[in-house]
Amino acid sequence: MDTPRTAQCTTASFPDDDHFHDECGVFGVYNHPDASALTALGLHALQHRGQEAAGIVSYGGKHFHSHRALGSVGDNFNSGEVIERLEGPMAIGHVRYSTSGGTLMRNVQPLFADLVFGGFAIAHNGNLTNARTCRRELVEEGCIFQSTSDTETILHRIATSEYRKVLDRLTDALCGVEGAYSLVALTRQKLIGVRDPAGVRPLVIGKIGDDGHVLASETCALDIIGAEYVRDVEPGEIVIFSKEGMKSLKPFAKQKSRFCIFEYIYFARPDSVIEGRNVYEVRKNIGAELARESHVDADMIVPVPDSGVPAAIGYAQESGIQFDLGIIRSHYMGRTFIQPSDAIRHLGVKLKHNANRAWIKGKRLVLVDDSIVRGTTSVKIVEMMRNAGAKEVHMRISSPPTTHPCFYGIDTPDKEKLMAHNMTVDEMAKHIGVDSLAFISHDGLYRAVGETGRNAECPQYCDACFTGEYPLPLVDKEGDPGPEQLTLLSED
Repeated sequence: MDTPRTAQCTTASFPDDDHFHDECGVFGVYNHPDASALTALGLHALQHRGQEAAGIVSYGGKHFHSHRALGSVGDNFNSGEVIERLEGPMAIGHVRYSTSGGTLMRNVQPLFADLVFGGFAIAHNGNLTNARTCRRELVEEGCIFQSTSDTETILHRIATSEYRKVLDRLTDALCGVEGAYSLVALTRQKLIGVRDPAGVRPLVIGKIGDDGHVLASETCALDIIGAEYVRDVEPGEIVIFSKEGMKSLKPFAKQKSRFCIFEYIYFARPDSVIEGRNVYEVRKNIGAELARESHVDADMIVPVPDSGVPAAIGYAQESGIQFDLGIIRSHYMGRTFIQPSDAIRHLGVKLKHNANRAWIKGKRLVLVDDSIVRGTTSVKIVEMMRNAGAKEVHMRISSPPTTHPCFYGIDTPDKEKLMAHNMTVDEMAKHIGVDSLAFISHDGLYRAVGETGRNAECPQYCDACFTGEYPLPLVDKEGDPGPEQLTLLSED
């Protein structure tokens, strides 16, 4: 019998540019006759986590079937013919925004390979911080990579593991990687879900029908198919669904949970429940904390659509100031469809947002948004409010200043391009053109998620984008992988 090397497993040891780019979403179904159709619906509910590409791999009893494509779920899985080809009672799916590797067809997940034990498909939400180091070692061993995605390093580590059983190989492979990952994987007999030992990215378990099981990045994806929420996959846990039922393993060295606090601020859908907390309620709590920390006399609380809405409601309720939709967002705009020149490109925000002039003119406004990254969209929106006749424009942000990039699965600009890294709050206010600017404090954010405050000695969440305190080793960043390897990873 193979025994995983548990003792050796240690792991410490087309969005606006004023927002972080979304990451990825994963979904899986076991033992349901409409597994692929349910997976497509689940991915539709997770579309906010990635809009660049989508894919599904199913197993029908004899063969694996795959459909992967660039673009949205609706664009690629709107045909009954496509779903019919993805036959079988088991399937996994993925929606992607590129964090590691480019927007290329070969990077679209789930990735699939025929290994010594049979077919194996895998989909990944997160980012491996030692992917370049692992890749170099694997290439030197003779592995041939087909993508520039860090997920493929896991696949090759499974393929080259000396263990025999699939779960032992998977455990062995994950013991050699660092970073954040929530995985769903598919074999001929099993649906597998894994969360990294720090639990940075979310993954939940659901039940559908009498004997069907579901894995999803968020509970909103369970709701869309009528699945019952069971529980979250725990940090460092592997869950396996097979004909024997559900099995749980915890083979990794235990470490403190550091769930990504930005999931509550922006990434997760407001109707999801994550780590036992309703996201919408948390965002309203954040708004209330903002009102207590940085009250200003005003006539109207105006959310920046759509991500600022729950926090703005909380701010309005706590402050007693009227909430109104002073900005109207077009829900039919994806990527700006025409950008032939800089002059036209800078009009892009007007295609997405328009001032509700009748309500704004002569009013003192408090604009509530979730974050400021580069600041470009904030400048345009404030200018729009001024042009619509606003008497005063104040801005309140439902996250602390974003001073550092994320290396755990969120596509963020380099540190030098983050406004809060280069300017004080007063300088940012002047640049954006507001009468005042305030961010929620670190302690206020932690209070909003149910803590008494931030534990500076041992933070309860991953908040590296606000503090620069990275809980997991940044192996590739700290150790120079060499120019050849960097060139390889950026190759199209």
